[in-house]
Amino acid sequence: MRTGMRSILSLTLAAAVLGGVVAGCGQNETGTAGGQSVRPEWCPTVPDYAVDCGTVQRPLVAGTPELGTIEVGFARIRHSRSEVPAAGTLLPNPGGPGVPMIAHAAEATMLAAGLLDDHDVLLIDPRGTGVSAALDCGVDENSYQLGTRAQQQEMIGRCGEQLGPKAAGYTSAATVDDFDAVRAQLGIDKVVPYGISYGTYLLPIYAQRHPEHVQSMVLSGAYPAGFDPLQRPNAEAVSLALQRICERSRVCDGDTAVRDLRTVAARLRTQPLTVEGKASIVLDEAKLGNLIFEAATSNVGADPGAMTPLGTLPAALRAAVRGDDEPLREFTRATTDADGYENIDLYLTVACNDYRTLWSPETPVAQREQQYRAALAQQAPDGLGAFSAEGFGGAQRDGGDACLRWPGLPGHERPDQLRAPMPDVPVLVLSGDLDAITPDANGKLAAARFPRSTFLSVPNTGHVPDLEPTGCVTGLITTFVRTGAPGPTACVAAVPPVAVAPVTN
Repeated sequence: MRTGMRSILSLTLAAAVLGGVVAGCGQNETGTAGGQSVRPEWCPTVPDYAVDCGTVQRPLVAGTPELGTIEVGFARIRHSRSEVPAAGTLLPNPGGPGVPMIAHAAEATMLAAGLLDDHDVLLIDPRGTGVSAALDCGVDENSYQLGTRAQQQEMIGRCGEQLGPKAAGYTSAATVDDFDAVRAQLGIDKVVPYGISYGTYLLPIYAQRHPEHVQSMVLSGAYPAGFDPLQRPNAEAVSLALQRICERSRVCDGDTAVRDLRTVAARLRTQPLTVEGKASIVLDEAKLGNLIFEAATSNVGADPGAMTPLGTLPAALRAAVRGDDEPLREFTRATTDADGYENIDLYLTVACNDYRTLWSPETPVAQREQQYRAALAQQAPDGLGAFSAEGFGGAQRDGGDACLRWPGLPGHERPDQLRAPMPDVPVLVLSGDLDAITPDANGKLAAARFPRSTFLSVPNTGHVPDLEPTGCVTGLITTFVRTGAPGPTACVAAVPPVAVAPVTN
């Protein structure tokens, strides 16, 4: 579900390269070996900025020393005005779960460009990613993304069996405790957590577990820990996105597009299409739902003049209703040919450990299946948005019944079960109003968890809105980090609408 950061990182990297910022080998020497200074080979170079790198040794599973330890890597980009102390330290997390941070120092520098004169940026690779002992339990990302639900369940089950008791080391709580250990080692009093996508789920856990070290917080593309396991807001957001792009472009009718989606989804439920691209894909209702609500609403608005898969969707659906499936095949190829950034093994491990399910993890698989089917029938008898309940359940890469065969962690406290209060600090929550991965409805729920939060929906943007081209959003974030308030937000009205292919009647 939380895949949007793959594409936002690629866009930021392109912008960084154009601007002359390129990640490379280490610039600063950090640590010692035999009395001589050494530096990790992975330490990035950021032109015009000093970078300190190192690692912190952490237990893999707290209280279970026999399972070993893990080295967590960090890189701190120092503010340019070195003659004065840092006014603050930004702690970004790019989501996933499973996206590393240090390798994307160039992108982080671009996102924080308005702050780096007097703010440091602390990059930490979450355990199981990048230089922090990248996890490998045998899952191939392309095979998982393009596979059937049964194949996905089998991959997840094998991963859990391979990890055994070590699976308990890969949770959101363990990750944020690593972050705090890095903060403590560096002697930083307070940080400004900046979460994107899954980072908006992860960093509030940091705020709950280490509230005294949070100065303020930015959450972009947000969802709450206790999100709806049926993902009703996401299904509804697919229809909203179609209606909004049609209304704003005036080249299609939103209600017709939603009806067409319902018709095509129903047909694919019983008559899947085979689509040849980077691999052979079986396009059924679940796969269509996944490609629309995850891939097609990522990056929307970053380049309004470019035609995106979402912009082609109303015309593709109309053609499919009329018997021409080729535009739908093109949509499928466009949303499946890009490579991902996340470590899929960690992505699935954390999601299956931490996200709510519609079954009891203590029950056998056969009983879990019964509980899942009963929940769908009881809670969504009329389907979810334009999809059947089963179809949209299968559309969720990390939800629905994906984790049905995950062994589970006995006695594990999921993040939605944490009852510690949130700190009373300023929080800015941003959503794109075309985003179906982390829609407005979920962003509002995420904001409501904090005593002092500002929620802002950015029109004409998808998952996530930070890189819309006017600079409005990054300017608001910069102002917020400096002052604790975003300032006037009227500039979001100037974010241009996205290109949409005309639908001929």
